[in-house]
Amino acid sequence: MIQRTVLLKFAETTTQEQLQEVVSRFTALKNVLTGINEIHAGFNLAEKSKEFQVILMVRFENQAALDAYTANEDHQAVAAFIREVGRVDSIGVDINL
Repeated sequence: MIQRTVLLKFAETTTQEQLQEVVSRFTALKNVLTGINEIHAGFNLAEKSKEFQVILMVRFENQAALDAYTANEDHQAVAAFIREVGRVDSIGVDINL
């Protein structure tokens, strides 16, 4: 199993409603993608690194599922929305579980 975690930093002009929509659109991917064991998204609660407002996490069955996710048009649409609403930085990491 592979876990991908992404921390997202948005512009000061990005609204709370837009951030919530990012969370909603990301978690909805569970309904359209195969090979996903878990998918979570929410707001960063930590004081340290609080400039990263949204955290995304997804666990894939295997590398093939991760590769399919990366190329998937529904995932690409969510990524485009994230950019549109003001993403200014992100950190993404993958680990084997």
